[in-house]
Amino acid sequence: MTTVTAPAPAAHDDLLRRVLRLDGWGTGAFGLLMLAAAAPLRDPLGLPTAWSIPFGVAMLGGALVLLLVAGYPVISRRHATAVVAVNAVSVLGMLALAGSGLLPLTAAGIVFLLVGAIVVAVFATAEYVGLRRMPG
Repeated sequence: MTTVTAPAPAAHDDLLRRVLRLDGWGTGAFGLLMLAAAAPLRDPLGLPTAWSIPFGVAMLGGALVLLLVAGYPVISRRHATAVVAVNAVSVLGMLALAGSGLLPLTAAGIVFLLVGAIVVAVFATAEYVGLRRMPG
């Protein structure tokens, strides 16, 4: 009988793998919060439910992708680069929404988006560092 085992994760991607998992679980939890609290947060933040519900759904999808990438036996450089790029674009999007007046955000809503941008920027930076540590 032949046994096939997946290769052990490479030690050089430990940081990246840990950050991707943390990002995935955090994104998923925040997506659930956006869905569950869409109506109660509407007035205090000024974030219309027509925006928070799609954001929550997109975050759940993103969380699944992050956890999938983190679970690969060997993390693809291409996938890790895409994660960093998507997080960077997300930061820019949150900053733009916070400062554009496109949404009727309250002061608390603006702070909410700015804090979110900071958190995502920290994840993007840590993932970039993990990516840079990968050989090749």
